[in-house]
Amino acid sequence: MEPDRIRGVVINVHALGAAVRLEDGRLVAVSAAEVNRHRAAYTRSLERRSLLTFARTSVRSVTLAQTPDESITAEANQSVALSDAVFEQQIAGYLKETEAWAPADRPAPLERHLFKKKQRAKAFQSE
Repeated sequence: MEPDRIRGVVINVHALGAAVRLEDGRLVAVSAAEVNRHRAAYTRSLERRSLLTFARTSVRSVTLAQTPDESITAEANQSVALSDAVFEQQIAGYLKETEAWAPADRPAPLERHLFKKKQRAKAFQSE
């Protein structure tokens, strides 16, 4: 027996999986393992609010339906830009303006921002 097919939109992706609002208005859960297998499709649906086709696995959970016309992994291989020079200049300018607000016993806001950015970049490079 083929599982029920139903369409829905991803409304949240989190550490434990994802939350999906089905066309009939119900909320269902998606496991973290399922989200990790098809992360590009779930992210695309979340960002664009686009519908995905799901197969019902139980009353309150679903998995992504595998259909020949869906290219789930097409966007997974695209590279992600880690920096935008103009945006970084805007952030740096704002943080320099607000240095007077920073506590004297802590690093300046720009220094903290650059440190956090380097840490995030390391996390992306290790994958």
